[in-house]
Amino acid sequence: MRPSTLRRTCVALAAVTSLALAATACGGTTKNDVKNDSGPATSAGKADPNAATKKGLTVGFLPKQVNNPYFTTADKGGSKALAELGEKYKEVGPSSATDTSGQVSYVNTLTQQRVDAMAVSAQDPGALCTALKQAMTNGIKVVTYDSDTDPGCRNAFVSQASAEDLGRTEVQLLAEQIGYKGEIAILSAAQTATNQNTWIGYMKDELKDPKYKNVKLVKIAYGNDEAQTSFQQTQGLLQEHPDLKGIISPTTVGIKAAAQYLSGSKYKGKVKLTGLGTPNDMRKYVKNGTVSGFELWDPAKLGDLAARTAVALASGQITGKEGETFKAGGTTYTIGKDGVINLGKPTVFDAKNIDRFNF
Repeated sequence: MRPSTLRRTCVALAAVTSLALAATACGGTTKNDVKNDSGPATSAGKADPNAATKKGLTVGFLPKQVNNPYFTTADKGGSKALAELGEKYKEVGPSSATDTSGQVSYVNTLTQQRVDAMAVSAQDPGALCTALKQAMTNGIKVVTYDSDTDPGCRNAFVSQASAEDLGRTEVQLLAEQIGYKGEIAILSAAQTATNQNTWIGYMKDELKDPKYKNVKLVKIAYGNDEAQTSFQQTQGLLQEHPDLKGIISPTTVGIKAAAQYLSGSKYKGKVKLTGLGTPNDMRKYVKNGTVSGFELWDPAKLGDLAARTAVALASGQITGKEGETFKAGGTTYTIGKDGVINLGKPTVFDAKNIDRFNF
């Protein structure tokens, strides 16, 4: 999860998780990652928002990788939601986060087992399409979560957060930590990373608000989603800008490396650090006072919404068309362009809640 990093990081949860795990969590896409002219595969019938929720439905979860803490957390969220709704849950999936052919086989397995719906975190946006389209032809509803396919290969995509929310909230979080005053820097992944640059664009736009008039962005550094390079870039930022008050690192690899440097330096507790990270990577830095708060999304909530979306589709309450609304767990969601459903704003992790998460 890494943003752009999210993806690499995901190899890094396996980088975003430890750089090995994080990669998986971060490797997910957000709605702005999907570039395809075709819309979602909506059903021929019309949605009936007042239709009763069907009971006894079987929803198969297919994560990028089983036994991965990030997806274990997400899928438990889905399992819990399905139990609450009176449905049946099952999980299948490859043991490797890069076994795309294995994912295809599991899609076919779920299709043969005639599940009512499946929630899939795709390892590749196009590789699963043929199998997923066959599933839909057989009447199975398909929801993607965390990592999307091409829009025409599923009914809806549950996105962990929008690019705008990720960019703006990171600025808001850091500004609060530095009292809305001082020099700040950004430690990004690669200079060409599309996701990172999109988020940074929203960060710059957020900084135009008058309330940030005393906050100055002095530099954007690039750690290339490599731990050592990110560590060195953090050191360089502080040498070049000795009055620096805060750093935003929207990459799980970068924020962990920056925290490592700060925790062993004279800047610990003086230079604030936030961005996108995983609880398991950042826990010790929160507890030793290096970091007061960072963000990401809660995978359990992501899995919960994926499950509820699958049930709403299978019950005919929605088809995946833009503008449709449905209620899930007490919240009303509106389906956006290309069948994208946003989970909501990122979750902030701090000393008060970080021990409740394991990914």
